[in-house]
Amino acid sequence: MTNNLRTVRKAAGLEQEELAARSGISQGTISRIERGSPAPSVDTALALARALGTTVEHLFGEVDPNTVADLAATGT
Repeated sequence: MTNNLRTVRKAAGLEQEELAARSGISQGTISRIERGSPAPSVDTALALARALGTTVEHLFGEVDPNTVADLAATGT
């Protein structure tokens, strides 16, 4: 599983605390997920994707690295 959460969050210009407020997921959980442990539950992954305006696949799926770079460049 790929983990692009930190890249997408930073591209959106959000701190972990801001993403936590938007998603309803604790900052501590976001920090642990960004470090790669644990893999998020489906509900957590969906909440994070919604808060970032993207898909679970972009956050945690096998995504072409160019797609992640494009997301970071456009802030989406």
